[in-house]
Amino acid sequence: MPVPLLQPPQTLNPEGEPRRVGVEVEFHGLDSRAAAELVRGLYGGRIESVDAHCHRVADSRLGAFTVELDTSYAHADEAGPDAAGLADRLKARLASAAGGVIGLWMPTEIGAPPVPHDRLAELQPLLDRLREGGAAGTRASLLYAFGLQLNVEIAAREAGYVTRHLRAYLLLSDWLRSEIRVDPTRRALPYVDPFPRRYALKVVDPDYDPGLGTLIDDYLADNPTRNRELDLLPLFADLDSERLRRQVAGDAVKVKPRPTFHYRLPNSLVDDPDWGGVAEEWNRWVRVEQLAADERLLAETARAYIGHYGGQSLSDWAERIRALLA
Repeated sequence: MPVPLLQPPQTLNPEGEPRRVGVEVEFHGLDSRAAAELVRGLYGGRIESVDAHCHRVADSRLGAFTVELDTSYAHADEAGPDAAGLADRLKARLASAAGGVIGLWMPTEIGAPPVPHDRLAELQPLLDRLREGGAAGTRASLLYAFGLQLNVEIAAREAGYVTRHLRAYLLLSDWLRSEIRVDPTRRALPYVDPFPRRYALKVVDPDYDPGLGTLIDDYLADNPTRNRELDLLPLFADLDSERLRRQVAGDAVKVKPRPTFHYRLPNSLVDDPDWGGVAEEWNRWVRVEQLAADERLLAETARAYIGHYGGQSLSDWAERIRALLA
């Protein structure tokens, strides 16, 4: 039975248009071409081959999908396999061969175009077709660490808005992990690391009211990485790209600016017929936004959190939050 979609407290983006959500889903068992054919069968469009392990489905009724083996080692650079130079052709061939080997355990990823939040249910048939086509989720093997990621468009560009949502997320993180039952392999790998406790205690303090520059600086001081359960680097790159570039080096700064909360925590359970899919994971995110929108409850919960983790409480914070949300 389909899971009804919850409505977020704020439904419009800063331009006054419906907020959109991008969805990325990882799986094994179908290569990028087969998955692209599946997407085209559902949503129409045409398939464009970027390289042996990356395809785009353009002009579908939802927009452009990207389907690729989720590792840079399998893809040539922008010169691509049709480049004239011998070095470029060799690189493309090596990338194609590498993808064939890496694809034995690395996931294929479908990146759906951003859709209005109230149309997210239109992506559920994609998960159903993946399951019917033999796709495997993260629990199918100890080698898998597959996720479903949401890129949730922001409703405002002010520091206070971002801080409230980050604070609400930190307060609900333990509950989200408990509800999702994050796969052990995904917990062991760094992709969805929790925020350092010292940083969480700083941000949840109701008196913490930074300007945008301080908010970004404080975040980067403790989280100069993409490997967080809620990755804010794309958002900060959109809000202040120069500040990000000055302070973060290496791969962490190679991020496409997006005015979104990049929520990485959910498992990909495409082979589980009982999984609520996009709607279930979206609804969990909406609980974060609901808490962020309730100023009194947010402050009360923050003070309880500080008392819990700043002291010697032996109670389970996730259970306390579960009772609160009930």
